[in-house]
Amino acid sequence: MLDRFARPLINPPLNRLGRTLARAGWTADGVTLTGLSLGLVSAAVIAAGAPGWALLPLLASRLLDGLDGAVARATQTTDFGGYLDIWCDFVFYGAVPFAFAVLDPANALSAAFLILTFYVNGSSFLGYAIVAEKRGLSTSAQGVKSLYYSAGLLEGTETIAFLVLLCLLPQYFIPMAWVFGSLCLLTAVARVINARNLLK
Repeated sequence: MLDRFARPLINPPLNRLGRTLARAGWTADGVTLTGLSLGLVSAAVIAAGAPGWALLPLLASRLLDGLDGAVARATQTTDFGGYLDIWCDFVFYGAVPFAFAVLDPANALSAAFLILTFYVNGSSFLGYAIVAEKRGLSTSAQGVKSLYYSAGLLEGTETIAFLVLLCLLPQYFIPMAWVFGSLCLLTAVARVINARNLLK
């Protein structure tokens, strides 16, 4: 929901930094994989009992997640790069709730619910993208992407803010997971309804 407002603010500095990284020899895929590595480090730090310290690699990971597209635009975009980017995102988004379950077994049920809702929401997003590609639909409302990004109640901006809150307030993981997971389900249902109206 907030991505369309955040993108005009963050894209110009990201593009400048992306061009700098490209000139320094970085590849978009290298940035993507480095971002995933940092995201997994943040999950490991959470699981080890230091969610507050996990903020540093988590935020660095999300910065690189935004930079890989900027590097690609400064060099060459590829279909594999877009695929790798979305795959790494889903690995990261599954790793963080899993880490909170490892941190405290009392979190396990709410972590499982959160991962389920990420899966449900992600499938509604990717399924729509596949059919949109087949029909030649496109949008740049959330920035220039390698696949169709259907808008929703919860998008990247909201998810990053949620993960930051989890690291800052780990004692509230259970209620926050249930609330955010429920909003993920609402987002998925809205996407399915929207797809039914547009694609029938």
